[in-house]
Amino acid sequence: MKTLLIMRHAKSSWDNPDWSDFERPLNKRGLNAAPFMGSVIYTNNIKPDLIISSPAKRAKQTAVLVKETAQVEKAIQFEDKIYEASATTLLYLATEFSDKYDTILIIGHNPGIEEFIRLLTGDYCSMPTASLAKILVNVDSWREIALNKGFLETVFRPKDLMNNNEEEAFST
Repeated sequence: MKTLLIMRHAKSSWDNPDWSDFERPLNKRGLNAAPFMGSVIYTNNIKPDLIISSPAKRAKQTAVLVKETAQVEKAIQFEDKIYEASATTLLYLATEFSDKYDTILIIGHNPGIEEFIRLLTGDYCSMPTASLAKILVNVDSWREIALNKGFLETVFRPKDLMNNNEEEAFST
């Protein structure tokens, strides 16, 4: 059994029209949500053995903040294929994961990650920014990952988890 954590990057900024989509950083809300979700990972004891992220600026920032707060010691791997990836591309990428890792966190973008979750589990799962899905994958090797091999165990959404003080931090 393997565990796949799928996370959508935190909320990005649209403040500068000169930024390309790839260059957009996190906004204030995203800068608060990413470490909050790292603490969710840590407190729920679902620490990944490996973090693989899109190299887009907002995804990179999310990955770094999550890694620090979740206290993941391994280096983050940035994978070009995740940026603008389809569900099929993400599935193919997962078949290439090393079997030395049992729990892997992928940080990417919609609509690809929602479609990937549906491909793996057969379930539709809304993934607002900074949301995290935990999928149990019924395989011994990542090479065996395929359609409907996963079970959507839980989804953590920042807005569902925050208290009133944190809600103010996420609303701006």
